[in-house]
Amino acid sequence: MSAAEPRARRLPLVLRNPSFGRVWTAQLLTQAAGRMFQVGAVWWLVGFAGGERRGLESGLFLMVSTLPAVALAPVVARVVARHAHRTVLAVAAAVAGAVALPAALWAYTGDLPMAAVYAVGLALAACQAVFDPCLTTSVPELVEDADIEAATGFELSTQSLAGLGGGLLGPLLVDAGGLPAVVAVCGTAYLLAAPLVASARFRHATDATDATDATDATGASDVPQDAPDGSTAAGAGHGTPPAPRTLRQVLAGLPFIRRVLLCFAAANLFTTAVYVVMPLYTRGVLHSTGSTVATLEAALGAGTLAGSFTGARVPGRPVAVGSACLAVMAVALGLPGLWAGHATAIGALAVAGWCVGVIGVRFVALFQRLVPTADKPGFFAVMQALLGATFPLSSLVFGALGDHLGARALCLVQGAGLVPVALALWWLGGRARPDAPRTSPANAATAHLTPAGETS
Repeated sequence: MSAAEPRARRLPLVLRNPSFGRVWTAQLLTQAAGRMFQVGAVWWLVGFAGGERRGLESGLFLMVSTLPAVALAPVVARVVARHAHRTVLAVAAAVAGAVALPAALWAYTGDLPMAAVYAVGLALAACQAVFDPCLTTSVPELVEDADIEAATGFELSTQSLAGLGGGLLGPLLVDAGGLPAVVAVCGTAYLLAAPLVASARFRHATDATDATDATDATGASDVPQDAPDGSTAAGAGHGTPPAPRTLRQVLAGLPFIRRVLLCFAAANLFTTAVYVVMPLYTRGVLHSTGSTVATLEAALGAGTLAGSFTGARVPGRPVAVGSACLAVMAVALGLPGLWAGHATAIGALAVAGWCVGVIGVRFVALFQRLVPTADKPGFFAVMQALLGATFPLSSLVFGALGDHLGARALCLVQGAGLVPVALALWWLGGRARPDAPRTSPANAATAHLTPAGETS
């Protein structure tokens, strides 16, 4: 091995792999643009354009902006499976830019109708609903097998960074140039992302699989790798591979995990309402501007990012940690309703964000251990759809409540709603036995690393 190779290995992945670096930059641009438009449009509706029904209008907008990720999940899965991933990513970004820039010109020349604002939000969310899962699926086509963990880390941390940056810029741009400024910057970001993806080199999916198998053949790994059909590479060609199980069958065999997911779906009904409550609280309680909304968004995003990095170090089993974090979130989200103030709101959202990050890290790791390898694609699709389905409902319900209740009362409703969910998760951890991981020949060699019944 030459001396140059170890030095290259020390470089960040985005620098030593130009193709992945381009796609990572495109991810940062698209996700930041999508978040910037959502937060900016909500603040525009609450602070400037909304009338007496500003709560309902902002809630409806968020509902429209989050529906595609849930409603289009089966369609997106087929598109990603049947078409070249580079093409899907580039087209999704280009279409989003082609929608946003004409809308920005329309907004500069005259008032953009409310229906058009909703339509733009729906179109951008649909494009992002295609881009994000396709990007996750494309990771093995962009990096070597040894770099998959690093690439996944970049991808997950970028989601938090993009959400943080987009949430910070959106309200500030609305204060500076109104809705046209937000839409114009958003469209430009999407159009910059499209050629970045198009210029990246993607290996064919079979090439990526062959590279993994080649690693096995050279002795780099002592544990056989799972083949795409769920069988092991060592057993390929011996017998007919099992038919893939339906999503209902996947969850039916995981009763403990199914109950945990239902708990978090219920929790999301109250936690995701923060995106409606924050602008209403800023306007009605703090009597402040978009810079305050941006600060609150930054506090929530920074807390989530910190929780993502520190979650693995929090002691305790995942269910115990999750129920404790939900209880802390209940206090944090309800606190601004009792003691109004900038510092209270910022601190509460930072703590709530940290809890979200910790829960995400601990439970995704738990699911990775317990869900059979062949079932993971279907399971994680179900997980995203189930957890995401509450976001539109939460936006609509809390938006409508915002026209009849004060923002401080909404904070108390959020906190109170999380208390029974935290208790239910704690009870589940004490009464239910976690689903035992199903060991195939591919993971039997590592099954001893997790004691029976232990989930941490």
